[in-house]
Amino acid sequence: MNAYLSDQSTTVPTINKSNFQAPYWLINGHWETVLPALIRNPGKLNYTRERISTPDGDFLDLDFVFRGNRRIAVLAHGLEGHSDKYYMRGMAHKFLSNEWDTLCWNCRSCSEEINLLPKLYHHGATEDLDTVIHHIRSKKYEQVLLIGFSLGGSLVVKYLGENGSDLSDEIIGGIAFSIPCQLGSCAKKLSEPQNKFYLRRFLKKLKHKIKTKARQFPDLFNLDGLESIRSFYEFDTRYTAPLHGFENAGDFYRYASAGNYIEGITVPVLLVNSINDPMFPDDCYPFDKAVNHTHFYLETPAEGGHLGFWRPGQKYSWAEERAVQFVNQIIGIP
Repeated sequence: MNAYLSDQSTTVPTINKSNFQAPYWLINGHWETVLPALIRNPGKLNYTRERISTPDGDFLDLDFVFRGNRRIAVLAHGLEGHSDKYYMRGMAHKFLSNEWDTLCWNCRSCSEEINLLPKLYHHGATEDLDTVIHHIRSKKYEQVLLIGFSLGGSLVVKYLGENGSDLSDEIIGGIAFSIPCQLGSCAKKLSEPQNKFYLRRFLKKLKHKIKTKARQFPDLFNLDGLESIRSFYEFDTRYTAPLHGFENAGDFYRYASAGNYIEGITVPVLLVNSINDPMFPDDCYPFDKAVNHTHFYLETPAEGGHLGFWRPGQKYSWAEERAVQFVNQIIGIP
């Protein structure tokens, strides 16, 4: 049983639309999504990399910043991201400035070196997050906060929901930004004409990775028809599902969708999904699950795009400020 529960079980979270407002010249969710990714530079971090082994014989690369604190923020990146993405560095800088150590961990195949096994990573692969947490526990941190972005946020919410009251005592809560709560409908949304820009970029990177895997395991990967794939449903049917032991794409979507695990959450969790996120359909805003949940906090700002929340001219984004505020006010750690 997590020690937090006994003191906070009567607290009922609220659904908050939030007060974030994007600059007027970021005229819609697409601009709010793309421009920060192209322009924003929160500054470099002097990472200490540790490579750890996974129980199935693969590896994960973990990028720490140690400051001698007894609490650590664990950051998980989005699809085809890595520890050096702008949103990872920005959040790490913010927590470092508030007397936290940080860990930006890289999913399998995302740390500039391809992983060893045929399988890669996906929205529901919380076994790797569990491996990361076990490694952190060996360092004797007293408090562990999980923060995730898009796919990484899915991992955080799913992990906390599926483990429930069996979480280790060190884990005090989670924060997730811009997560696709239901993968099947999100896959359809990304196939709409206005989202083809994002779809093509994601698929280009994923196809490249499949080609790399085919060189590693030529007997396991069939590249026939790879370049003709034009949707996530096709890609997940052809590669993601069979590669990771699922019957089909639908089976994978049901298992990996973070929205299916919210009920099991037993520590404070903040989910922030902006209403104008161009990649999200209506079921990415789980109001029905938040309204009577004891520990799940949902915020749906009107603006922000996908992992945007940019405030040009200011050191930290709104998301970074909001994350620390949530920790201080709700979890109660100054």
